[in-house]
Amino acid sequence: MHQPVLLREVIDALRVRRNGVYVDATIGRGGHSRALLEQLAVDGRLLLIDQDPEAVRWAFEQFGDDRRVDIEQGNFVRLSEYLQRRQLMGRVDGLLFDLGVSSPQLDRPERGFSFRKDAPLDMRMDPGSGYSAADWLAEATESQMAEVLRRFGEERFARRIARAICIAREHGKIERTGQLRDIVARAVPKWEKGKDPATRTFQAIRIHVNDELAALRQALPQAVSALSPGGRLVVISFHSLEDRIVKRFMRDAARGDAFPADVPIRSNALNPQLRIVGKAVRPSADEILDNPRARSAVMRVAERT
Repeated sequence: MHQPVLLREVIDALRVRRNGVYVDATIGRGGHSRALLEQLAVDGRLLLIDQDPEAVRWAFEQFGDDRRVDIEQGNFVRLSEYLQRRQLMGRVDGLLFDLGVSSPQLDRPERGFSFRKDAPLDMRMDPGSGYSAADWLAEATESQMAEVLRRFGEERFARRIARAICIAREHGKIERTGQLRDIVARAVPKWEKGKDPATRTFQAIRIHVNDELAALRQALPQAVSALSPGGRLVVISFHSLEDRIVKRFMRDAARGDAFPADVPIRSNALNPQLRIVGKAVRPSADEILDNPRARSAVMRVAERT
């Protein structure tokens, strides 16, 4: 069963107004969305976005008859487009990004996100667009693979793994998650206790195939423009690369316009766009015990000035 991460903390951070306008930019299985709808009156509005067609189908089944709800299948990098179409830019009271791969995606072996069961090596958030992980591994050079593993997986043995993949594909295309996991396990001389040696490789390839970090960098400024004054931006990240992007973006937006250090200027003239709300929030020990997938979650909150 899917369990939304930091559910109470998200709802508290969004400070839901009964007649407000809200966006869940990553539906998943709608745990946060359902909780938001419980807070909204009949004149409230909720826009749900996800690029995964299965998540969108589920959302239509669950919320399609609710007049407060609009649903879009697509990447949140098109956030401004979806809001402008509804004349909601600058009117959003709260916006949530729950990043990374969802539990239903991990639990369906045929999606190719998990190495725990042998399945087709896909990893696309939207299986109907782009290229699969198997396609990329068939075409990428050794240096390209090593760079992706190093940059997006922070994999210390990136070169060894990339070389092993190149050798293995000489005997045929790598098309199964089990194949890739075995190649990585043989290539890595040692790994963290309790962590599968393929973890970082699968993470890196998934991020690359879906261009996740670039999409996040493009979506965050759109989110700020979407918010009304006092509106809240809430972002849940699940690894350091995402969280670093979010932390720096919020810090820079709260600092305001960049001026040389020797230019005298009042702080109120810097035009800050956000105010950071509190410190980073992490799941409690009880939540992690109940939902181990929550253990790496970090939530950051900022408010539109």
